[in-house]
Amino acid sequence: MEGTGQMPKTEAELFAFLADLGIAVSTKRHPPLYTVADSQALRGEIAGGHTKNLFLKDKKDNFFLVTVGEDAIVDLKQIHQLIGAASRVSFGKPEMLMELLGVLPGAVTVFGAINDTEKRVKLVLDQDLMEHAVINAHPLTNEATTSIASADLIRFVEATGHDAAILKVSA
Repeated sequence: MEGTGQMPKTEAELFAFLADLGIAVSTKRHPPLYTVADSQALRGEIAGGHTKNLFLKDKKDNFFLVTVGEDAIVDLKQIHQLIGAASRVSFGKPEMLMELLGVLPGAVTVFGAINDTEKRVKLVLDQDLMEHAVINAHPLTNEATTSIASADLIRFVEATGHDAAILKVSA
């Protein structure tokens, strides 16, 4: 891994960070989930807004993590205008996902902000998603889902040194 050479934080370290902020979360274990369809099999068991994450980059190597509701429709040809990208965006490569957010494809999560110590990734939370009282996201692994109050999710993002940009990015 390039950059600082730090190992990505573990799920346990994430939970300790949240606890230090006084943020209560609940986490449910499950088999690895790779797709929204896999996740939907757990519906009914976990209440609240469920997330889909887009790890994007523009031509100037600016990186974005856009977190939307699982059913959200996002226009990838237009989203750059909404999120402040320098050009049209494409999906970031898995190695950059690991280097910047410390996660593998299939486990992409807003909680990855804890690993972006150089603040190279701009976080965007979809306005519609944030209307849910509770947001669900993977805790750096796709073998669990963590439920967090939406206000606490914003506190978490800000505690990692990122701005929580809440924008309407879904159709």
